[in-house]
Amino acid sequence: MNFEFSAEQVQLRNEARRFLADKCPPAAVRAVLDGVTRHDAALWQGLANMGFLGIAIPEAFGGLGLGYLELCVLAEEIGRVLAPVPLSSSAYLATEFLLLAGSEAQKQRWLPQIATGQAIGTFAFAQAAGAPPVTIDANRLHGAKLPVADGATADFAVVSAREGHGDSLFLVELTADKVSREPLATIDPSRPHARVAFDGTEAEPLGDPGAALALIEAIQDRAAVLFAFEQLGGAERALEMARDQALERKAFGRAIGSFQAIKHMLANMYVAVTLARSNCYYGAWALSSGSAELPLAAATARISATQAYQQCARDAIQVHGGMGFTWEHDCHLHYRRSNLLALGLGGQAYWEDRLIDQLRAATEGGARQ
Repeated sequence: MNFEFSAEQVQLRNEARRFLADKCPPAAVRAVLDGVTRHDAALWQGLANMGFLGIAIPEAFGGLGLGYLELCVLAEEIGRVLAPVPLSSSAYLATEFLLLAGSEAQKQRWLPQIATGQAIGTFAFAQAAGAPPVTIDANRLHGAKLPVADGATADFAVVSAREGHGDSLFLVELTADKVSREPLATIDPSRPHARVAFDGTEAEPLGDPGAALALIEAIQDRAAVLFAFEQLGGAERALEMARDQALERKAFGRAIGSFQAIKHMLANMYVAVTLARSNCYYGAWALSSGSAELPLAAATARISATQAYQQCARDAIQVHGGMGFTWEHDCHLHYRRSNLLALGLGGQAYWEDRLIDQLRAATEGGARQ
């Protein structure tokens, strides 16, 4: 059994790393963080021109028609450089909803635009605590969703709404009339969120009526693996930053990496990243092969990658000492992103519950056999 990516996939990784190193320096991330722009439009178009936005989109809809392993490779590189682009909203979520449940007309309209960077999609699911659910009446939406990742810049959204006694999904153009969008303050403004409100907004059904929850769960399992790879890339880069600082910084005439406390911290970071990588590869296999183990693999990858990124981002600041806490240093960029991604697809507790449910089901199934 081969546990490594193929030579072609490694080549794709190298190409993406070179491109992102050139087009996405920390200054580009800070420009979005400081509110100059909502996302790096030049980088987004560059990704489209390289074909990266259409990696998992079939050729019939303007994509490259590759697969999920290639998308995992790209996600890891996006995480390494903290790219301020709406890839997760558009490629991990909106695209997957269209591929899994969209009509032929919906696919023909939106997927080619996503692949070329002309359209950005997102998924609007969460609502404020205690707020009434978004409802649908004669194909018109009423209510508000928040937070919606990239909600202020997206061209369309997949929206869950209450229909009768169940929930259904709808496709909504966010540039249409009777849609209002309000940016929200989050820990990482380089990946912006918004409140999106609907006041009788026209919407198209997406998928079967009342089937929203099952469809959302299936898409979440797919997206969890891709989010995990993005977190893995960020965790590994934070570890590299800490390692370099430990080798270069001197105290009492010796590199701080020679002190036992720093050695232990770096070793623990390395173990966390290695464990996360193993679980991410398990998730990538399950996703790319269509395995029935995907729900278990997705939860495992998501949990370990979340823990690894948060640990590495936090400990990298500690290794850098007083300098690591300053605005001028890049450590806080990873700290911000690690905390935002930890909540972006359901928090740690949600995925721990999912993992427990999957393990319990596997145990019960084995006992019956």
